Amino acid sequence: MNWYVVYTKPKWEKKVAEQLKKIGIECYCPLITQVRQWSDRKKKIEVPLFNSYVFVQLPEVDRNLVFQSAGALRYLFWLGKPAIVRDEEINIIKKGLDGSDTCEVSLVPFQVGDKIELDSGPFSTQTAIVQEVNNTHYILVLESLGCVLKMKFK
Repeated sequence: MNWYVVYTKPKWEKKVAEQLKKIGIECYCPLITQVRQWSDRKKKIEVPLFNSYVFVQLPEVDRNLVFQSAGALRYLFWLGKPAIVRDEEINIIKKGLDGSDTCEVSLVPFQVGDKIELDSGPFSTQTAIVQEVNNTHYILVLESLGCVLKMKFK
């Protein structure tokens, strides 16, 4: 049996995976743990590694069964055929997420006008507005202190 990729409604990945398991379809929705901050607290939550995607393993003749789940929209296609994911690739994802030494890595470049909170250094906990983004540095405006800060990349 092949692994296929099902495209889901936004934020429905876990619900679709749960519904598919209930009707007996083998599926995999890789999840990662992230720390999200609200105004009053921080909380660890599990979010899908791939937004709007769930992997399903079933015979090709049974592919329409996934649409019994309300959040399943369509299959992901490649060159006019349903995209097939190899077992090795699924195992690599599982192995990568199974390790206890995993860490969250994200690269989010700041844009001009973004409001950020500095979390280290002498200005930690200060709020700044990004005024300029360059290849070598950021220029930040610290309104509460009435000064401009130039931060170089390392």
